[in-house]
Amino acid sequence: MNRLQLIISWVFAVQGIMAQSPYISRVFEYVPAPGQFVNVAPEWEEGDDAEAMRRKAEENLANHNNQMITLGGWGGYVTFGFDHMVKNLRGRYDFKIVGNAIYSTSDWNDNSRMGGSAEPGIVLVSHDDNGNGLPDDPWYELAGSEYRNPLTKHDYVCTYYRPAADHVAVRDPEDKFITDTAYVRWKDNYGGEGHVKKVSFNRQNYYPNWVTADSLTFSGERLPDNGVDERAQGNNYVLYCYDWGYADNHPNDPKFGTDDESVPEHLRHVSEFKIDWAVDGEGKRVWLPGIHFVKVYTGVNQFNGWIGEVSTEVQDAWDLHLLDANGKAVTEEEEEDEPSPYDLDGDGWLTIDDIMELIRIYLAPS
Repeated sequence: MNRLQLIISWVFAVQGIMAQSPYISRVFEYVPAPGQFVNVAPEWEEGDDAEAMRRKAEENLANHNNQMITLGGWGGYVTFGFDHMVKNLRGRYDFKIVGNAIYSTSDWNDNSRMGGSAEPGIVLVSHDDNGNGLPDDPWYELAGSEYRNPLTKHDYVCTYYRPAADHVAVRDPEDKFITDTAYVRWKDNYGGEGHVKKVSFNRQNYYPNWVTADSLTFSGERLPDNGVDERAQGNNYVLYCYDWGYADNHPNDPKFGTDDESVPEHLRHVSEFKIDWAVDGEGKRVWLPGIHFVKVYTGVNQFNGWIGEVSTEVQDAWDLHLLDANGKAVTEEEEEDEPSPYDLDGDGWLTIDDIMELIRIYLAPS
């Protein structure tokens, strides 16, 4: 490679780093389980296949478009990536995932813990080990607060079955909002079975219209049920938040602010994640320099009256070393950050001055 070629390659490398987006850049997979918002968020249209739906999920999430997608019931997932490596800075929160959870202010809420519409999604991360830009490298779960809960099932498998073409709805005689109690049947590897019931607010098909197979099987981890019918009437469920480590589990902004250290850390950093939490398939801590890919899947298999099934939703995600938790640009990193090899003038920024310094160095007489 001659000097001019080397200069050009460095210029493009610097420009690539300068152009890093903090947001999701691509959706690689969108595979929801049956649920009440499937075929709606994003919207399925006649002729859409799996690739068309992946593109629609990407249109909703990428580049801060901030449009919700549903993952459906337990196991449904989305895989997305960034255009750079999100660094693992030890002890710090590295990225944020935006959902649509809210806290409840209703009088049946157990005020000893936070609850409302939490629909926890399990988060996995991956580093692009082979450098091909695809999520085909090992995955590591971010072990949240319920990872070592004895009620958590780490080897859970669940199969959903498409309703027959001649299926006849079975209404709930005691709940007018549940229009089909025997809609999408499911069966798991623990002997459990049940249905994703249909609710009156969402009348479209809950089984993904673009899936040609008559069954869908997912495997992973099942978290304990988080919905409680506080009035024991079958229709007043509060979906309680787990402490930390799950998507769509707390509201996107901390209710108590970020500065009051008397407030537990997880309530000051809601919807934020540390790569430090990564564990391998045996539950052992692993260290990753950073991550390129994220997978989120619905972690709870529970039906909650007229609210419907627990179904994780995702709207956005970003690198917390480029934007803070409020989405504002980060202007300085702490001393533990490694300096960029392209910051030739040492001012902490990648600018045209660095490019000019590179050209000066390589054009200088030998």
